[in-house]
Amino acid sequence: MTPAQLSRTVVHVVRSAVEAGELSVPADDLASLDAEAGGADGGARRGIVRVPPRPGCGDFASHVALRLAAASGQAPREVAEVLRRRLVEQPGIERVEVAGPGFVNITVAAGAHAGLVREVLAQGAAYGRGDGLVGTRLRLRYQDGPRAALFAEVVARLVTACGGEVDPLAGGGGAAPLAATSTSTSAPTGDAEAATETVVLSVREPGRTLGELAESLGRDGARWALLSAAAHDVPRCDPAEVLAQRESNPLFRVRYAHARVRALLRNGRDLGVEPDPDGPFDPDGPADADADADAAPHAVDDSAVRARGALLALLADYPRVVEAAARRHAPDRLARELTAVADAFFRFHDGCAPLPRGEEKPSAAHRARLATAEAAGTVLANGLNLLGISAPAHL
Repeated sequence: MTPAQLSRTVVHVVRSAVEAGELSVPADDLASLDAEAGGADGGARRGIVRVPPRPGCGDFASHVALRLAAASGQAPREVAEVLRRRLVEQPGIERVEVAGPGFVNITVAAGAHAGLVREVLAQGAAYGRGDGLVGTRLRLRYQDGPRAALFAEVVARLVTACGGEVDPLAGGGGAAPLAATSTSTSAPTGDAEAATETVVLSVREPGRTLGELAESLGRDGARWALLSAAAHDVPRCDPAEVLAQRESNPLFRVRYAHARVRALLRNGRDLGVEPDPDGPFDPDGPADADADADAAPHAVDDSAVRARGALLALLADYPRVVEAAARRHAPDRLARELTAVADAFFRFHDGCAPLPRGEEKPSAAHRARLATAEAAGTVLANGLNLLGISAPAHL
């Protein structure tokens, strides 16, 4: 279940509660929610549901009860409790809890998780791209400098990935030494001519030339150093940090996570294990007909289940992050998302092995976990591609 699908479920529940007389919500507020949920992102950008800021708060959280409380004349927690009772009866939802002043924390069922993984794998390289910026046309302007030119290039790529259009780049700098393999900045145009908005990008430069950065950090390292810091921050371009192959280096973790996924898929093929999102994640859950009792995969504990849920929540939120990065002209948001996905992948990987270990035999549980790993690798590859950074199969 994606954030867009869950957003539409939340709005459906609100409307049902109004029709049943459990909530009193003005027609304009209902229409606003309907319009958000009916959009291309299903209301995800406005935050009908969002990934919680910390573990232990379900897979998704909604603040709709807080939005509706004043108009309904009820306390936020009362509105949240009405939504909780109805949400928990919806297909694909396992648990709903009310927290704080009126937040609704939602945990989706295992079958809904499978649906998300299936969608990521089906869309492949297109996952994360959308039409949230259709009708938007930008003209980017930037000061002379290597980082400004690179920011303009990647912002253009992000905008077009979300359906917007960008006029040919213009400015004092060039990004040739750090150029990505593909830098298309055009998007299909509709019948209506979009009004062009001029956006001036302002960034802090590293005080080094493009040639110096490319020589000391390599193409990928230079791009990550310049893009992963917020525009108002001075990028850290020390080779000892950017190129270090250790866990403290975000770029290494992101690229290593992708390489690890590719290795799992190669090893899985050798063992006859192919990704299958519809299999049981936990062998103690639905019966796994392929596994012998003496060689079944080890059961996973609650922390591993939470690790998988946290990873899937980030994968589900990835399209929203791409659009947010495009709207805010902030590639660093995407870099932070990729770092979070990589870290969540390693926690998932360590808690529930995607491939058999020791005397274990390949099972449906392994196929389901391998599908989750492949979905994580897909998101990492797609995000790195948007930043113009290679996603290695080996590292």
